[in-house]
Amino acid sequence: MLLILVISMTASVMIGAVSISPLTVWKVVFSQLSFIEAYMIADWSLAEQQIIWEIRFPRVILAAVVGAGLALVGVVIQALVRNSLADPFILGVSSGASVGATLVIIFGAFSAFGQWALSIAAFGGALLSVLLVFLLSQVQGRISTVRLLLAGIAVSMMLSAITSYIVISAPREEGIRDAMFWMMGSVAGAKWSQLPIPVVSFLFAYIILILLARPLNLMLMGESTAATLGVDSQRLKKWLILITALLTGVLVSVSGAIGFIGLMVPHMVRLVIGSNHRYVLPLSALTGAVFLIWADLIARTIVAPQELPIGIITALCGGPFFIWLLRKSTYSFGGGEDH
Repeated sequence: MLLILVISMTASVMIGAVSISPLTVWKVVFSQLSFIEAYMIADWSLAEQQIIWEIRFPRVILAAVVGAGLALVGVVIQALVRNSLADPFILGVSSGASVGATLVIIFGAFSAFGQWALSIAAFGGALLSVLLVFLLSQVQGRISTVRLLLAGIAVSMMLSAITSYIVISAPREEGIRDAMFWMMGSVAGAKWSQLPIPVVSFLFAYIILILLARPLNLMLMGESTAATLGVDSQRLKKWLILITALLTGVLVSVSGAIGFIGLMVPHMVRLVIGSNHRYVLPLSALTGAVFLIWADLIARTIVAPQELPIGIITALCGGPFFIWLLRKSTYSFGGGEDH
């Protein structure tokens, strides 16, 4: 999968209005590393360097990080609620982020934050929506899985209605188009300055979740079984909700609401290797990265010179996949009966 990821990144940087050879791609990338730069012979044009390093490469990295992060969150939430149809947006994260983002795009809210206004507003909306779902899902201090799902759906629907109202209240038609494009997801216009926060957030979440792989495996067997084997399920749930909410909020704030990855990729990985989270987590992250890189490549080339939102491509892939999955009667979740 690592090899496929590198090939996918190379192909995505190569293909576009200006075609570039794979050798040139990696020469330019390595020339940016100070300890290698002195040994490189610059046999590429300045235009090629600008296209590769300033435009396409940051976009590919952002697509890989967002895809990997959303797939990772999908794995965790499906284990958390023991439901194979759960995804990162079941907790209302996407809807909350959309409220914040549309306020910035349409009305110029939070302008004091400058270029960070959109990210901060989307992240803030995502965090508030998750806190609301978190509060609604508690029964006598304990998190109820059923209430978590129901609260997530209810909050998501209310926030989606607020977002729709904000969009139709837009004073300019251009604002409506920009808001709709953001809500369907895009990594267009990615810059190096945008990357540190999502990359660090992803790595932080990945390391913690890998360390929690055993408790996640035990959670699939049911809370009572996990408790007898030493897992504090309530504390684990709170940590998992916090980590997934923060990671999803950060990713949605930089890429918009891209659906189906957290729903589809974990299924694909489990069908191949089973439900052991020691393998499901890293392979889902790699598969999600590869999937979103290719989705972005299709989105920007299929109707060139125009660009489609990535959400359209992921939905067109996700729909047929789930129709096939419904027809596959042997599929099971968590190594046992499907919940």
